Order: sequence, then structure tokens, then C-alpha cells
Amino acid sequence: MAPTVGIKRSAAAVATQTISVPPPDARFAVREAVRATIASPPVEAPPAAAGKAAAPAPAVEGFLCLEEVDGRRWSYVVDGGQGKGKGRGRGRSGAAVPMGASVRAVPLQSPLPPAEEVMAFIRSYVVPEGFPDSVTPSYVPYMTWRALKHFFGGAMGVFTTRTLLSSVGVSQSKVTPGAIAINWILKDGAGRVGKMLFARQGKKFDYDLKQLRFSSDLLLEIGAGIELATAAFPQFFLPMACVANVVKNVAAVTSTSTRTPIYKAYARGENIGDVTAKGESVGNIADLLGTGLSIFISKRNPSLVTSFAFLSCGYLWSSYHEVRSVVLNTLNRARFTVAVDSFIKTGHIPSLKEGNSQETIFNPPWRHEPIAIGSRFGEAFQEPASFVAIRPLFEDERYMVTYNPAKDKVYALLKDQAKSDDIIKAAFHAHVLLHFINASHARKQMNSRRSDPYGNPCNMDFMAHIAESCKIVSSSYGTFKKKAREQGWIMSESLLNPGKARLCPARP
Repeated sequence: MAPTVGIKRSAAAVATQTISVPPPDARFAVREAVRATIASPPVEAPPAAAGKAAAPAPAVEGFLCLEEVDGRRWSYVVDGGQGKGKGRGRGRSGAAVPMGASVRAVPLQSPLPPAEEVMAFIRSYVVPEGFPDSVTPSYVPYMTWRALKHFFGGAMGVFTTRTLLSSVGVSQSKVTPGAIAINWILKDGAGRVGKMLFARQGKKFDYDLKQLRFSSDLLLEIGAGIELATAAFPQFFLPMACVANVVKNVAAVTSTSTRTPIYKAYARGENIGDVTAKGESVGNIADLLGTGLSIFISKRNPSLVTSFAFLSCGYLWSSYHEVRSVVLNTLNRARFTVAVDSFIKTGHIPSLKEGNSQETIFNPPWRHEPIAIGSRFGEAFQEPASFVAIRPLFEDERYMVTYNPAKDKVYALLKDQAKSDDIIKAAFHAHVLLHFINASHARKQMNSRRSDPYGNPCNMDFMAHIAESCKIVSSSYGTFKKKAREQGWIMSESLLNPGKARLCPARP
């Protein structure tokens, strides 16, 4: 007896319907019936309803299918096959075709002109697939300046390499090849050591991406200048070449570490690999063109100093515009300063493009930083009275903000319970306090030049400004965050680079 399987249909069903599985001896008949059904002629489709146009018949006998690639269409048809086999199949039109026949692609449009074919081939190497929809609008100016920078860099490489080879003694028969090889290996080894030591900076490549990228190009020019200087002091080739290679390898680490975040900002969707590959291809092409031009020029023996000065200016000019064209949606310290200053003065948050264009790219090491986030207690407070005075103002906050007149700097101290939003709020509060202090300092300089001709900030009563800033922050911080998100900004405390010091609760 064949087994039965019961399938319950629904709660509203009156009875349970069963499906019987045929016994093994009946399965042969079932298979034969299925084969007969498949082998039978296709059922003719009913005539098209009145008022509806019938589907167009295939234009070619033995038509198989249509295909479209990048806007161009092909028709695939049966090609030849006579005498290749006795079996017969059926094409889409129902006509018998020889088994084993080949497939032929028939283009449904005229071929592209040779110039367009060449341009399509070049585009496949220099722009990502789906361009321009696959990248952000700022991708084109960035790649334009990047290509120009690599052009100048490739041209400059010819002069530096030629100078190094001359300084090491390749053109002098008195120097043995072994000594030359040792000097060159020592030079490269020093560069690798410098690259390894500088790689520990790690996190700094994320929050000051643009600033470090431009600084790396400055270092690269310094290294190239030292290499060229070996022509004047060939006896000091080894130490000078080692220093130059260390500097250039530090620049290479910075450039490589900041490359991926920049390309990631341009990618739309999961095409970061394609954007990176095409960007590097553009750089290599420009580098080769610059190298070729430099080789042609160097044969005319131009002035080394003049050539280096011209190429260096072009390289740094292109690098500066390359970095400025990058549009990031994260708020590091520089862009956070732009956003908060605009909010305090106008009540509006700049757009992504405006905020990035106003960001300071070059920060010299000697520049005074007016705000410190996550600083040590001893740096912020030099006498206990000021700490005791402002502590009640921050009882409900996970941070403290103060001003040190002796150092002319605003300090944001973080408590050990501080979370991501607390760090961002502390930075916002620090900028608000700095705004009050700068405004008060300006008024003091204008109104009290006789009593205080130097405008010493130590004479200001900054305690009142701290209390006033607490009121402003409590009512405006939520609005600032809302408007920043509406403009597309992503705030992350890690990009603000807070210090590691935290205030712990007092214990007996």
C-alpha cells in the first residue's frame, strides 16, 4: 500500500486533502509521460487580443537572443552548422537548426568611429565603470590636480636620479662598482628604517588627513632638494642621500596611508577598488609623461637649479589644489572649527563643499593652537581657586571647560564617564568659550589701551565668560547637532583627537 502524506490547508477547511505518492513500479510510467510532454510540439500561442500589437518576429532565421552592453546591442543568431551533425534542435522561431552549429553575434548599430573606439579604450583605464554616476562630483577636479602633480613629480625624478648617480661616482672610473652598490643599499636601507619608525603615527593619518597629505608633499620636495644638493657636495653623498631617503620614505608612508580614505570619499557604492585602481592608473600615466618630457629636456643640459625650482613650484601648487578639492563628510578639528565658528556667527552650518573649502590645509608646527581637548589637569589649572570656582558649573556634565590666561588657551577636560557625544559637546563648548574670550579681548584692547597698552589677557575676568558659555551651550548644542546632520556632516570624537587624560571621581 502506498504511503500517504496529509497536508492541512487552513483552519477554514472542512476536510484534509491527501496526496498519494505513486508506488515505485508506477514511476516508470510517470517518467515516460513527462518525456512525451516535453518532446511534443509547442502549443501555439493564442492570437493577440484586439487592440494590442503583436510581438515582432525575429528578423533573422535562427535568432537566439538580444544582448546590451554599455548601451550597445547585439543579436545572437545560429551560424552555419551544415554537415556538423545529424541531430536537429529548434530555434526561437521554431525552425529546425543543425545540432553543433555555432553562435554569431550581429551588431544592431553601426560600429563606432576609430576616434571613439580609442577614447573608449582610454576611459576603461582612467575612469571607474559607470562614470560619472559611480563617483561623487568632486572626483574630476581631484584627479585633474593629482595627474598634474604626478606629471611634475615624474619630471623631477629624472633630475634627482641623474644627480644621485653622478654624485655616487657612476661616471668616475676610480670608484669601484662594489662601493657604489654598498652606498646605494645603505641609502635605501635608511629610508626603510625611517618608513617603519614613522608608521607608528597610525591614527593621525585619519583625523588630519588633508594636512598630513600636503605636508608629505612638502617633505618629498625637501628630500628631492637634499638629493640635488649632493651634486655640490659629492664627498658627503652617503649621509645626505640617507637623510633624503628617510624624508622621502616618511612622505611615502603618509601619502599611502591617506590614499584609501580619499578614494573612499569619492566611491559611490561598493566600487572602492575600481576607483583606487583607476586613480593610480591616472597617476602612473601622468608620471610617465612627465618622465619622458624631463628626459627630453635634460638632454639640452638646462640649469639644474632653475629646472628644480620650476618643477617644485608646479608640484606643490598642484598638490595644494589636489588636497583642497577633496570633500570629506567627517568633522576633524579643522572642519569642526569651521562649522562651529559659522554657527556662532551666523546660526548656519556650512555645506560639505563649503566646509571643506574653508578648512586650513597647512598648519606649521609653530602655530599656536587655542584649544586643547582631553588635556591634563596641571596644564589647565595653575591654582586651585579657579578649579573650585568652576566645578559647580559642570556637576551635571561629563567634562569641564576652562581658560588659562597664562597660556592663552582654552582647555576641555574630560571625566572618566565621558562618551562620544560628551567629547563632541566639550569641543563645542570650548569653541563657544573661546569666542567670548576673543570678543572680550578685542573690546579690552580697544577701550583700555591707556591702562593696559598690551591688552594682557590675564586681566580679563574669564569666570563670567565660562558661566555665560554654559547657558549658551545648554540651549544651542542640540540645534548645532541637528543642523550639522542636515548638511550631511558625520561627527566622530575620534577625529577630534582628544587627549587620553580623564578626571576620576574623588575618593576618600
